[in-house]
Amino acid sequence: MNDLDGWRRRIDEIDQQILKLLNERSRCAVEIGHLKKGLKLPAWQPDREMQILRNVVKSNLGPLDDGAIRRLFERIIDEARSLERHSMDSGSSQEKE
Repeated sequence: MNDLDGWRRRIDEIDQQILKLLNERSRCAVEIGHLKKGLKLPAWQPDREMQILRNVVKSNLGPLDDGAIRRLFERIIDEARSLERHSMDSGSSQEKE
């Protein structure tokens, strides 16, 4: 790909894949929230979050540096925790119909 439009189309395709995966991950978080509620576990589990961050930083091959990966995943985890809490409070799914 040598042209700007081609690179932009590729980014658009990748963005759609990222969106699909983020929503799939979010559905998992909702289900985990339901399970945590039944098990009387808190939504926030710092040890698990640190494990996730360690795993993604360890797997990072760049070009994003480890700090960038950490910041991105901290935000993803924060949003997932919010979904978990909501599912624990309401007991309902957040999926779009």
